[in-house]
Amino acid sequence: MLLLPSVNSARFAESDAGKVVIADIYTLVKLADLGLGRTVFDLAIRGLKKLDSNGKLQNPNIVTIADYSQSSNNKRLYVIDLKNKKLLFNTFVAHGRNTGAEFARSFSNAEGSLKSSLGFYITEHPIIGSHTGFSLMINGVEKGFNDNAVKRAIIIHAAEYATENFIKKFGRLGRSMGCPALPPDLNKPIIDIIKGGTCLFIYNPDNNYIGRSSLLN
Repeated sequence: MLLLPSVNSARFAESDAGKVVIADIYTLVKLADLGLGRTVFDLAIRGLKKLDSNGKLQNPNIVTIADYSQSSNNKRLYVIDLKNKKLLFNTFVAHGRNTGAEFARSFSNAEGSLKSSLGFYITEHPIIGSHTGFSLMINGVEKGFNDNAVKRAIIIHAAEYATENFIKKFGRLGRSMGCPALPPDLNKPIIDIIKGGTCLFIYNPDNNYIGRSSLLN
């Protein structure tokens, strides 16, 4: 179990020559410089702590945040090692075709919607998809928001449209059928790190989600 203090900003007390030193992960990793807002990080930690306290996570030391409040032209996926206070990956991630163009605007938990689903997921095991290749099963754990993820075959997978070259050619990242798709060169390295019971948080300041999420309220 990851022992986090009650504060949302994920500060860790450490001993340094008999003094208490407060290590703020958000500041140490310089997430603000990389475009991730403090509020988004704090919400991710809040949900992770609740999942961990309920025994849902096999590895609570890794958190992955997909910040869909940002332009898809930004590197808006963050994989953070909370134990070692390190940013492991910061890269592009696509959203669903019907969720929006450059910006993610609309979300759904419904089959056939081709939209992204917000909220907290728990990563499972890698699979080999017939169309997607090496991919990662993710289980949505928020009823009404993303709990149809498995039924919808929402997975993490590689896509050529989730690359900087695609942005240069078309002016924005491409879009998926609802999956958080990654650049092909980083897909396997990221999956290998986050597989097996870690926390994934897909965020957007959607009032319906923020107000009703069981993990944030």
